[in-house]
Amino acid sequence: MTTRLNPYLNFPDGRAREAIEFYRSVLGGELDVMTFGDMGTGGPLADQVMHGQLETPSGFTLMCADAPAEMVQVTYGDNVSVSLSGGPEDADEMRAWFAGLSEGGDVRQPLEPAPWGDEFGMFVDRFGISWMVNIAGAPAG
Repeated sequence: MTTRLNPYLNFPDGRAREAIEFYRSVLGGELDVMTFGDMGTGGPLADQVMHGQLETPSGFTLMCADAPAEMVQVTYGDNVSVSLSGGPEDADEMRAWFAGLSEGGDVRQPLEPAPWGDEFGMFVDRFGISWMVNIAGAPAG
């Protein structure tokens, strides 16, 4: 097995299932969700997501969980962003991802030409997650 580093997003408001299903609607892929109830927890936590995993056709793995206050304290901020990067051959798909994932969120930097020659944009999605998208410029030739 190859070693990987994957984003694991925690949601303090019981919205992990809504978030991961939204990400699947934009990025595509196969979704696997395990609830706290699946692991024997009853009561109000039973239907919340203990572990969600999205495997996309592009090879991304995005994981998430609900973060009940008694288990995890989540503080949103700008200390972490999910970054999507690709080349000119990926530009149309990445522009569509930027548009889809930022819908209902806060676009902080529109996806546009950047001083370093790429297209770059940033947003916070409707779930409070910060994203950066970079589309490498065409190679000089």
